[in-house]
Parts: sequence; C-alpha cells; structure tokens
Amino acid sequence: MDYNVSTVTWVLIATALIYFMQAGFALCEAGLTRAKNTGNILMKNMMDFCIGTPCYWLVGFGLMFGSTSPLIGRLDPMIRGLYGAENTVVPQTMPLWCYVIFQTVFCATAATIVSGSMAERTNFKAYCVYSAAISLLVYPIGGQWAWGGGWLSGLGFHDFAGSAVVHNVGGVIACLGAWMLGPRIGKYDREGKVKAIPGHNMMAVALGVFILWFCWFGFNGGSTASMADGADAFHASLAFMNTNLAAAVATVVTMVFTWLRYGKPDVSMTLNAALAGLVAITAGCDCVTPFGAFVIGLVAGVLVVFSVEFFDNVAKIDDPVGAVSVHMVNGIWGTLAVGLFSNGEDGVMTGLFYGGGAELLGVQALGILAIDVYVLIVMFIVFKAIDAVIGLRVPAQVEIDGLDLHEHGLASAYSGFAISDVTNMVMDVNENTDLGEGEYDRASDAQIRAAVKVVDTSGVTAAKASGAGSAKASAGASTDLPAAAGAIPDSGIYRLSIICRLNKFDELKQRLNELGVTGMTMTQVMGCGIQRGSSERYRGAIVDATLLPKVKVEVVVARISVDKVIEAARKALYTGHIGDGKIFVYNVLHVVKVRTGEEDFAALQDVE
Repeated sequence: MDYNVSTVTWVLIATALIYFMQAGFALCEAGLTRAKNTGNILMKNMMDFCIGTPCYWLVGFGLMFGSTSPLIGRLDPMIRGLYGAENTVVPQTMPLWCYVIFQTVFCATAATIVSGSMAERTNFKAYCVYSAAISLLVYPIGGQWAWGGGWLSGLGFHDFAGSAVVHNVGGVIACLGAWMLGPRIGKYDREGKVKAIPGHNMMAVALGVFILWFCWFGFNGGSTASMADGADAFHASLAFMNTNLAAAVATVVTMVFTWLRYGKPDVSMTLNAALAGLVAITAGCDCVTPFGAFVIGLVAGVLVVFSVEFFDNVAKIDDPVGAVSVHMVNGIWGTLAVGLFSNGEDGVMTGLFYGGGAELLGVQALGILAIDVYVLIVMFIVFKAIDAVIGLRVPAQVEIDGLDLHEHGLASAYSGFAISDVTNMVMDVNENTDLGEGEYDRASDAQIRAAVKVVDTSGVTAAKASGAGSAKASAGASTDLPAAAGAIPDSGIYRLSIICRLNKFDELKQRLNELGVTGMTMTQVMGCGIQRGSSERYRGAIVDATLLPKVKVEVVVARISVDKVIEAARKALYTGHIGDGKIFVYNVLHVVKVRTGEEDFAALQDVE
C-alpha cells in the first residue's frame, strides 16, 4: 500500500479538529438559548453527528463520490465498491477510510448548523428524522456537483472548504426550517414588533466560538487533503493565515459597528461575527491574498449585523442563534467573493478584481443558486412530510415549560445550581459558621405573620400592614412598624429584605458590616418593576425593561436599630433613579437556633 504518511497524518488530525467543532456548536447554541432547553440542544448536537455518521456511510458517501457523472455519484451501500482514480476524484494517496471519515465530519457540520435556528420549539423526533435526511440525500448531492466531479466542478466552480457546500447548505435548511416552524412564543408582540429573548449563558457562547475558531484551522487548512510537497505546505499555510485574518477583522468590525449603531458593543453579535468571518473565508482561503481575506472579513462583519436585523424585523424569521446570518448569508458572500478576489493561482480562475473578468463570478453565482434551489425543494418536501406524520413543532405548553422537561424528562440541565423549585443561584456570604445578627428563621411569610414596612430607596416610603390598609409617609418618616389588625405584639426582632442592583451589593455589605451586621444572604433574582423606556439592546432588539437582574439581601436584627440599618442601606443604594430598590421590614414572630435550641434574641448571638 503506497500511501503518503504525511498526508494521512495531516488529514486525520484535521478530521479530529473538525469533529470537535460539534462541541463548539453545542456550546454556542446552548448559551444563546434559554436554560430550560439546554439539555435538548445538547442532545440534538450529539445526535445529528451520531445519526449522520451511519447515514453517510450507508448512502451519502456513494452518492457524493461514487462517480464523476454530472449529477450524482452512485448508490453504494456501506461503501463496498471501488474508488479508483479512473472513475472518482477520491485521492489515492491515503486509505479510502481516511477520506471517508474526513468527509463524514464535513457532512455532520452541515447537519448541526440547522439545530440552532430551529431551537426551543422543534419536536425532537422530527429533528432526528430530518438530520438523517440531510446526510442521506441533501448534502451529498450538492457536494457531488462541487467536489465529486459533478457539473459545477467542470465549469470551474471553486469552494475550497465549504462556504457553499457545507455552511450555505446548513444555513439554507436552517432558514427554511425556522420559517416553517414560525417564531418562538413571545418573540413578537401583537403589533409584530420584535422582542429580545436573551441567551442564558454568554460564557458558553464565548467558549464555543473559541473552540470553533481553533477547529476551523483544521476545517480550512486540512482541506488541502494532502501534505506531500511544498505546494501543499504553502496552501495550508495560506489557508491558516487567511482564516485567522478574516475572522479577526469581522469580529472587530462588528464590535465597532454595533457600538456605533446601538450605543454599546453587542456581545453576542460580536461573537457571531467571528463565525461569520470564518464562514466567509472558507470558500477562497486557498486562492485569495491576505488583503482579499481582510476585505472579505470586513464585509462579513457588517453583513452579519444587517442580516440579523433583517430576519428579525423584516422577514420575521426567528433565529435564536443567528445561524442563518452566519452560515447562509455569509456562506453566499464567501462563495461570491471567490469570483471577486481569486488571484488565479493553482488552477483556479482569476477573479474580477484581479483582471479575470466576470466569468468566475458568474460560475460562483450559478453554483450557489443551483445548490440552494435543490436544497430548498428537497427539504421543503421533507419538512412537510415530517410535519404531517410526526409534527414539526411541539405544543405551546411544552415550549413554555421547556423542551428539557417534556422531551427528555430533565427537570433542569443545571440541577446542581437550583435552589428548591427556583433557578436563581444563591450565594451565601455569611462570615461565621453559626450566624450572628444575620441569622433568621426561613419559615414562610404566612408562618411568620409579620407586619411589613416597605421603603423605596429612590426616595418614596410606603408603609403596609399585613391584613390592614396602607399609609404613605415621607422618606424621613419614623420606621415604627404599623400594627396589623389582631397582630401579635412586636417581638423586637426584625427581618429586612433589601432588593437592589447587583453593582451596589459590595457597598451595601460594607455599610451593614460597619453597623455590626455580619451575616446576610444574597440571592440573584429578576426584578419586575415599573421601569420603562429601556434603551438596552440584545442582537439589535430592545430588551424588555420590566424584568431586570437584581439581588435580594436579607438580614435579621435585634440589638441594632432598624432605622440605622435602613439609613445605611439607603445611603449605599441611592442614586435618585427608578430602580434603586426597596427595603421590606418584617416583624419576626419567633427564632430558634437549631444547634442549641436557644430562642428569640438569644438564638441570634454567637457567644457560647
């Protein structure tokens, strides 16, 4: 067996890197969607690869590389036929199975792109079926036309690593699927105005982008499918250089562009831009100069922003992760860019800007059009059939509750971080093993039967009594607790619950510590208040201002004056703007220290 060991090693390493892109896609998609669907996202990213692998082995590879006929390869179940140089384009410098697994991971990439755009409302059974269809019938045909010796390759169509064949195909299916599904519940109001649905974990998104960027060196550089001589080394090196440059430029451009457009640099859009630049350079990374890569990345950085806004606001296609804008739109741009910036080396026609005329640009446009028309027709039929037999979308109640629960029996993908039946993360900031002045009975309000005084830290005070009416007072009014009708006498022990901004927590904690309040509990919560007119944006859409991140700080005091605690808290939290927070004061009926059995005031002391 006369195989080139360097080539085999190079291709297998690239294959491993491309496979690991599945982890990057999973992290990006999970982070850009809501926590209640995380398990579903992870399952889909696992299963599209695991379903696609045997499907591509059974049918897809034969259809793609079985012959050099113009339209289709051949049906070769389980790849048992011969793939020689006389009837296929399969390289003879490596074992057949080396090339098969290399092409398999490309196929899996096209399939996994779809899950993000159709996230949070797709029937899992339906997803498994159409993932199989992509690997069996859809991806291999376009791939044969461009890479398998088909009619497009005969015209001189050039797609080095898959802007058209992989990313555009996945993006087109994603766009069609998201359109047929319809938007998520709550994405648009009754007037059709878009509402932001922020992703729950930007850390996961950023990590996913870093992984994808790293693996893209294998995706593009490894597409030489050879490392036999100096020419292969040159093209691999150029692919690495152009890949990195285009991605970096696109990222910077989007950061600056969203900063100017929205007033602040958009995090998720900037992360999307890195992927947009990577997709755009994939077709021509071997045949454009670094200057060409710079321009391709620059355009991609602007294009991804306008595209996300267009599909959100005009087309009304709900794409939670921006896959359509990243993969379809920039896949098309990258394919056409070859016709503009190709330098004419290594057998590729020269592009328009390098004196080659419009011939290559026309071929590239024809190729992308033909592939997209085929994909749209076949996948429309597939989606319609699935919808009729299985159902493409989950019921509304399933979508509202979350797909993790109903589709997978998973109460939460973050169960280790959940407190009882809520999803807020709690940070205990007590500084003592047995809490002193900060300890309080965690019984419910109904059990405590406490009178309540509400203090608005922005300057308005409202007093309320449990079971009684309410009274208004000025900010400087006495903090004596009002007596409820039939209330139990004042115990002298009070619980204060302070709702405030997260960025004020450290200052609040310091002021309370200075008073002698050394124990407290802080909970991260979402506050629903009266704030209006928010100008904050997520992916270009205004974020709903009625639900804002807050913290709830709770302390219990007996010796320390409630007035002093309230005054210290107000000084720490006051800015004069709506949203400074409120302070709730409760009369605690009874306190018991579990360890010693001490009660009331004695239970709050740390002395033995």
